[in-house]
Order: sequence, then structure tokens, then C-alpha cells
Amino acid sequence: MIEKVKGCFLGLAVGDALGVPVEFRDRSYFKTQPVKSMLGYGTWNQPPGTWSDDSSMSFCLAESLINKYDLKDIGSKFVRWYQEGYWGARFKLFDIGGTTRLSLARIAHGEDPLFSGEFAEESNGNGSLMRIAPAALYFNELPDHELYDRIKEISSITHAHFRSVFSCFFFSKFVIQLFKGEEKFAAFEIAYQSVADFAAKNNFNVNELQLFEKVLTGAITSTAEESIESGGYVLHTLEASLWSFLNADTYTDAVLMAVNLGGDTDTTGCITGALAGLYHGSDSIPTEWLKVLAREKDIIKLSEDFTESLKKKILGKT
Repeated sequence: MIEKVKGCFLGLAVGDALGVPVEFRDRSYFKTQPVKSMLGYGTWNQPPGTWSDDSSMSFCLAESLINKYDLKDIGSKFVRWYQEGYWGARFKLFDIGGTTRLSLARIAHGEDPLFSGEFAEESNGNGSLMRIAPAALYFNELPDHELYDRIKEISSITHAHFRSVFSCFFFSKFVIQLFKGEEKFAAFEIAYQSVADFAAKNNFNVNELQLFEKVLTGAITSTAEESIESGGYVLHTLEASLWSFLNADTYTDAVLMAVNLGGDTDTTGCITGALAGLYHGSDSIPTEWLKVLAREKDIIKLSEDFTESLKKKILGKT
């Protein structure tokens, strides 16, 4: 079970890197020029295998959690990435979302990360969803109410609106079921039913929950591609990533399906890659993609350290 961490970490970075060169391209572009391999340059003029802020913040979070859960340390590592390129693919920052920039600037000026995030409805980009996978793995044994609180705190470092938090919580519940070895459709059903029950018990805003109808009912699996949106809005990214993973039989097919939706290609690729790498394993990721992946050895070492931390955490409770 724990060996799946390596697949998740490499999977999210590869999916991210596949999307970086073609970010912001319209879906129609990919109908004639689909991404089939690891490209370079393009949108951000970066070499092949370069991952973006999505993976950088995921790895900052994972590294922080290795020691213990400390929200201030997580915020500090995010700021190091923002200011110094810490955990950057090429040791520098080349992309950051507006909401994330504002929130991390607050932390840099002394704000507690517990209160640094944006609460406005228009601040529901995918900047917390893209990085939340390590937290789902780390907190996989918590009961739902505690899991929700931890996920909410981590999302709210930058994205504090309910919609972003709930997207992260739903995704985390799905990740946990995959981590525990469930078949993907069974895992998805367990996730959406348990999240729907949790939401009902906690009297969450009905109008907000209605926005999640496709995922809370499982309908996203049979949704047509033309009804899947793939921009930077958190709910669309959640739907696009779930759709790509659930409708593909391999890691390769899943991440290529995600990237070729267009729009926010690196983030959709990253989140889909986290799911597909976790489920199919690191051996399912094409070797030719891993050969050019920036800091592959660092990512593997991080996954090993994270795995050891999980082992100690689990063995300490048994």
C-alpha cells in the first residue's frame, strides 16, 4: 500500500510537465495537434520535463509533512518556493496564480497561514486542489470530521472559500480509497457516497453542494467530453481530472486525455497524474518521460522519505 506514494509523486510531476508547454491552448488546437509525448518550450519556454507550481507546492507540502503536521512550516516552505524557487523544477519560479501570490505575500509579511487565504467567491481557482494529494496520503487514517478540518486548514493557506475546500476534501477522500487498494470505480463510489453523507450531516450550504452534483452523484463518469470544462476554476478542474482518470485504462491514456482537454493543461495533467500514478504505479509511467523529468531523483527520494514517515506513523499506532 505504502509503495504507491512513489507512483503518485512521479505521476503528478509527469502529468504537470506534459501540460506546461501547451497551457492555455484551446481544446480545438488539440483536435489537430494532440499531445502524444513530452514536449518542451511552448507557453513558458521551458525545457521538456519541466513541471510547474502545481508540483512544486505539492512537494513543499509533502516535505513539511514528513516531520509532522505544522501549518506554519507548510506556509514557510510555500514562501520559500515563491521567493527563492525552492522545490522549483529548475530551482526558480515561472508561474504562480493570483490568489496564491496574494496569500503567500501575506505570510511573507508575518501573517499566520491559518488566516492568510482568500475567502472571496471569485478566488476559487485550482491552486489548493493541485497540491493537496500529499495531505490526503498523510491523513488517510483520520475520521471524516478530522480529515475535513486538516484539509480545510491546508487549502485555506491560499484558498479558503468553501468551494475550494470541499473540492480538496472530495479529492482527498477519493485518493484515500485508491491508496487503500480499492478498484477505481468502487473507490469513486465509496468516496462520493461518504462525502455526500458527510455534507448532509454537517448542513453545508445547499446552493454550494448543488454545484457538485456531477461528482456527488457519480454522474461525472458518463458525462460527455463537450460538457467537461478544463479552465482554472476549481470545480471544473476537479471534474476534468476525475473524468480523465476514470475514463482511461492506463496512466498514459489518463494524463494525455487530461492535457488534450486544453485550458489549464498543467494542473489538469498534474491532478490526473496523481490519481493515475497512485493507482497504476510508477512502473506504468513511460520511461522516456521519466528520463527527461526534472529532478526525478529528488522526487523519488522525497517519496521514499514520505513513505518512511507514513510507516512510522502507522506502526506507532499499532
